[in-house]
Amino acid sequence: MSLPDQPTALDLPMADPLPEQTQKYFDICQEKLGLVPNVLRAYAFDIDKLNSFTAMYNDLMLADSGLSKLEREMIAVVVSSINRCWYCQVAHGATVRQLSGRPELGEALVMNWRAAELDARQHSILCFAEKITKSSADITECDRTNLRAAGLSDRDIWDIVNVAGFFNMTNRIASATGMKPNPEYHAMAR
Repeated sequence: MSLPDQPTALDLPMADPLPEQTQKYFDICQEKLGLVPNVLRAYAFDIDKLNSFTAMYNDLMLADSGLSKLEREMIAVVVSSINRCWYCQVAHGATVRQLSGRPELGEALVMNWRAAELDARQHSILCFAEKITKSSADITECDRTNLRAAGLSDRDIWDIVNVAGFFNMTNRIASATGMKPNPEYHAMAR
């Protein structure tokens, strides 16, 4: 059962008041995104957990990498689609639409990523992310060799694995807690 104004089905209200640094972070989100993502609101009942989550997210998704921000978001959407995570499909689908300037790309990645118009590098990345999600124990050196042949470095492979692993974890948290996507995401970059 969803609770009014709660980002999840759990009764875990945000810390009140929020610590100054947390409030500043939420204000930046509001200014840049036009919203405070519900995933942040969900974690805000425990500021240490919120800080751990945001540190890992920011490192994987926003820090320097041989993978573009769009490629990382594409991984997030494909993993979330396989896992049927409503929150992440909606939130990261919106980001793919925004970063790519192609609304149809965000939709295709949610529905059937193989129908999306992708270059060879993106296709290789998403094949690997899919295999990580469905059967990571079946990954062999042949899979990594295919990525290298598509121009990806070993560091890039590490980043693909970590982004896919992070979303496999967070998809389960979001789904199991009934996390609701912010309504604003549905109309973004359309």
